[in-house]
Amino acid sequence: MTYQSNSKETLELIKKLVSIPSPSGNTEKVICFVEDFFKKIGVETYRNRKGGLIATIKGKDDTKHRMLTAHVDTLGAMVKEIKNNGRLRLDLIGGFAWNSIEGEYCEIETAEGKVYTGTILMHQQSVHVYKDAKTAERNQQNMEVRIDEKVTNAEEVRALGIEVGDFVSFDPRVQITDSGYIKSRHLDDKASVGILMNLIKHITRNNIELPYTTHFLISNNEEIGYGGNSNIPPETVEYLAVDMGAIGDGQSTDEYTVSICVKDGSGPYHYKLRKRLVELAKQNQVQYKLDIYPYYGSDASAAIRSGHDIVHGLIGPGIDSSHAFERTHISSIQNTEKLLYHYLLSNMID
Repeated sequence: MTYQSNSKETLELIKKLVSIPSPSGNTEKVICFVEDFFKKIGVETYRNRKGGLIATIKGKDDTKHRMLTAHVDTLGAMVKEIKNNGRLRLDLIGGFAWNSIEGEYCEIETAEGKVYTGTILMHQQSVHVYKDAKTAERNQQNMEVRIDEKVTNAEEVRALGIEVGDFVSFDPRVQITDSGYIKSRHLDDKASVGILMNLIKHITRNNIELPYTTHFLISNNEEIGYGGNSNIPPETVEYLAVDMGAIGDGQSTDEYTVSICVKDGSGPYHYKLRKRLVELAKQNQVQYKLDIYPYYGSDASAAIRSGHDIVHGLIGPGIDSSHAFERTHISSIQNTEKLLYHYLLSNMID
């Protein structure tokens, strides 16, 4: 059975997802968005206690299950300190470099739900004032948030309702180009969430029966290491994380194919499942690349570390400049969708 991808619809869905602030620890708004999407297409869901969302489609065989996961939580920050100059010192959420957020617009959300805008800058920003503006280290000590309010000291900042522990999210700056690229922060992993959402919509609208009962976990703590390590039904045999493929020197991943990860920082992924994914790609003219990510972990590796007896794998679209200003192409999204579709309709490995 062939799969006709509506990838432009997927791109628009990804655009909506990345535009919803959701740093790890503060993902309620985006989970509600996904939950509402599934409700409209008639897919049953429930939430786990960590706040993640699980959608289930019953298959022909209900004795063996599959689970696929993608995560909506993103990189972000928290207010670490309200400085005497009326600016904010940050503590990072997730693994990224300080220089990747220099000059970025941001939002500060208070515990009461009020949102203020700001810009993340070096304290020594002005080259007309600071001799070391170009050379000073980009780190927690030197970087701060300039709030777009008339504040000059800590007391005035606190009067706005801003306090230590408030979440800070980064402007995604999302764009879809005429040449087929989508560039934005947080394509890791909202690109894959959008792919799964649109794929589930296709399956339900066309009344496609899956061979096995399949669960889709939209996890919300992956960036901090434990999003997909629980709520795995005991019937689950195969567990596939749908995340990003990282691009760089020595990598085979690109922005135009689906990446099949063979190994990351947690070790090799299940060999038989990897070979099945490659076989399905070849059989269905899916363009793919095999790759290794030495400084990477996924919800699937978190599930293995937590002791689940499962077969685990990892695929995803190729994302350039991961954990910074990310970009991928519609062809990578198409290839990822196509491989996932054929995987969902395939038999489990022996």
